Amino acid sequence: MTALAPATSPARPPSRLLTLAEPGRAFGELASFYALRPLLGQLPRGDGHGVLVLPGFMASDYSTSPLRRLLADLGYDAVGWKLGRNVKVDNARIEAMMACVEDLHDRTGRPISIVGWSLGGVFARELAKMAPEKVRLVISLGSPISDDRGHTNAARLFEMLNGKEPEPLRDGGFQGLGEAPPVPTTSILTRTDGVVHWRGSVQCGDREDCENIEVVASHCGLGVNPAVVYAVADRLAQDEGAWKPFRAQGLASLFFPRRALN
Repeated sequence: MTALAPATSPARPPSRLLTLAEPGRAFGELASFYALRPLLGQLPRGDGHGVLVLPGFMASDYSTSPLRRLLADLGYDAVGWKLGRNVKVDNARIEAMMACVEDLHDRTGRPISIVGWSLGGVFARELAKMAPEKVRLVISLGSPISDDRGHTNAARLFEMLNGKEPEPLRDGGFQGLGEAPPVPTTSILTRTDGVVHWRGSVQCGDREDCENIEVVASHCGLGVNPAVVYAVADRLAQDEGAWKPFRAQGLASLFFPRRALN
């Protein structure tokens, strides 16, 4: 499940065929989520800690509502960011997201977990670097955790809206996106991602608490894909300070490819 060797291939976006297949595949994953919703409700229960869920580029809390409702049913204090669509990347937005972290941390009285989808996962990792004492775990879903935007076919649109160097980057932040925060960190990725090439989501390094989990999914369906939800619930259910690498149990293991990510 985990591969910590650096990628050797040059950055490139996913194939156009995968991109064109995204809407249909994501719809199928959403249908599967609701069909299996009773079973997903039997996943490991949480301990009530806060979970902040961040949406992907151009998306809003609406996109993460199915996942958040499930996490709430499993016993977590799961919340969205309430900041509208994820479009602009500026210092004001970073400050607003940090306020979300601080508010949830203060309200629950303990470190929170952050789950980020795509660009939201980039934010999740950077927020954990800024306030590691307030974060117990980070999970990113198909996130472009690389300084090279060549891994995503959304790079041109992102730069049209934010410029080649967004304000936090000009001010010295968001450097070394591939470096994991100093908390347990899981990157969930798929080789059939039609938006972010899977190599751009691979975490590298030699830390045991920095893992990659491969699933079979579309990019736009990651937040509702049943296998992804299984992995997210498994990671969140760990006792604080007792992190262990992901291991799918029983029949669930059939849905998680075991191959090197290099």
